[in-house]
Amino acid sequence: MAKKIKRIAKLQFKAVQAKPGPELASLGINMPQFCIAFNDATKTRMGDVVPVVITAYDDKSFDFVLKTTPAAVLLKRTANIEKGSSSSKKEKVATITEDKIREIAEYKMVDLNANDIEKAMKIIEGTARNMGIVVEKLSKGEQK
Repeated sequence: MAKKIKRIAKLQFKAVQAKPGPELASLGINMPQFCIAFNDATKTRMGDVVPVVITAYDDKSFDFVLKTTPAAVLLKRTANIEKGSSSSKKEKVATITEDKIREIAEYKMVDLNANDIEKAMKIIEGTARNMGIVVEKLSKGEQK
């Protein structure tokens, strides 16, 4: 017989920095066991914010799935800025190239609702635009 799902939660932790706290306590899972498993699974992503989907079961066991780092975090790191613009239409805070957008889109492709890399790039460009980041388009001669 399958386990009965108690709750599904989407949380974000810094890689290798999960620790017991109120957000985990509300799930009713074995917090130290989750923290050890999460920290081991994220050793290679040091410094990244790691979204995780946790499925908590009635018997206090759990499963979790790691997601890719949020696009906004990747864009801030790429543009070397602390935060996005508070008024993205009026104030531009940085400029990045279309190549960098492609790199981010390729990394995020598994978590995006897109069928090809071009559509994924449009999603990432939209996030950049909302943060006040200008995307420099490559001319036809410069494309790979």
